[in-house]
Amino acid sequence: QVQLVESGGGLVQTGGSLRLSCAASGLTFQDYHMSWYGQAPGKERELVATIDDYGWRARYADSVKGRFTIKRDDGESMVYLQMSSLKSQGTAVYYCHARLRGDVYWGQGTQVTVSP
Repeated sequence: QVQLVESGGGLVQTGGSLRLSCAASGLTFQDYHMSWYGQAPGKERELVATIDDYGWRARYADSVKGRFTIKRDDGESMVYLQMSSLKSQGTAVYYCHARLRGDVYWGQGTQVTVSP
């Protein structure tokens, strides 16, 4: 059974930092393309950052470029999202996402709230 479990969310002030973690199990992690999505209140879920298998290439939403960093640790089956210089627009539930061709898995999400 595949599980993606996010952690690290919480309340942070504008300009602050947080690191989200996603622990994966039940899959051959290094083969999966891993991503973080964010869903702000009343909005659709959107791609925030993605990293390919083996971590050779990362891509980011324009809104987070230069502030967020996605990394993966294949030995630990973990993917991280380091978020810096957080803005109020960063308030969202952040979801871990794994994809390998037609296989797609989601975590349950972790709430990030950025206060003024």
